[in-house]
Amino acid sequence: MSVEHVPRSTPPPEWVLARRQQIGDQIRAARLHANLTQEAVAHAIPMDRAQYNRIEQGHAAPLLDTLIQIADAIGVPLSELVK
Repeated sequence: MSVEHVPRSTPPPEWVLARRQQIGDQIRAARLHANLTQEAVAHAIPMDRAQYNRIEQGHAAPLLDTLIQIADAIGVPLSELVK
């Protein structure tokens, strides 16, 4: 069975970008519900606030480890951020 190699420069499909945006929205909603600022969450991870903002905006694709850290910093289960 042959596996086609997709170059990393290929942008993700639209549905992936839409799902990334949805996850960013869920992260933002959980953060606001916890009454936390982007700065506070970014500091707890630690991460630059601008990079954290890119995750909430759906412009960056965080690693699983980063999502786990964000969930922990906000005080919610990871599943709440990616449901």
